[in-house]
Amino acid sequence: MNQGCGKRNNNSMEWTRSETLALAAHSCVHCDGLGLRVGERDEPPQPCNCVLRAIFRACFIRFRECAAKEKYLTRVTLDTVPGVDSKNAYSRKNEEYVADFCLVSNRLLAEDEYNIFRYHYLLGADWRLCCRRLNIDRGTFFHKVYHIQQRLGRGFRELEPYSLYPLSEYFGGESRLVTSVRREIPKVVPIRPPVSRPPADVPVRKSA
Repeated sequence: MNQGCGKRNNNSMEWTRSETLALAAHSCVHCDGLGLRVGERDEPPQPCNCVLRAIFRACFIRFRECAAKEKYLTRVTLDTVPGVDSKNAYSRKNEEYVADFCLVSNRLLAEDEYNIFRYHYLLGADWRLCCRRLNIDRGTFFHKVYHIQQRLGRGFRELEPYSLYPLSEYFGGESRLVTSVRREIPKVVPIRPPVSRPPADVPVRKSA
């Protein structure tokens, strides 16, 4: 099972400025380059749309690299799966990431949005071909594209239990959402029964 195909977190995760600052657009007028927008009332700060689009672009660039890589260049890795029963599992990260990227996008997008996503991002059609194929105008196309990037950027980051972003955690590190569970070590049972002590009246033979 692909590890990225989990479920999206219904309770929005806590976004921090240390995470969004490097992703934010410095010229963004909505967040002033900080990457966070103050929520209304008691709601926690939410990531700016420029941050969500940056996450999508990073994931899409890695998707294109994995899809274009020759199969003989990919390699099998041995990963440790944390949990109660910690196990080692072989995986092909590049192929799994391509599959997760497509499956998660299909699940998060509406039908009309996924049609644009499929033609534009998966098949490489430009906006003219997409507009002609889907019978929409240029303004509607780019409005949908921005909305697709924002929705998938948030979905890739908030996916549980394994997110597609950060890419370093997906391809090389342990997920910050998974915690180890302490297991009780079973009592060691001797292979042979213990030797009984000889009676007191029986002399013990001493070695030479």
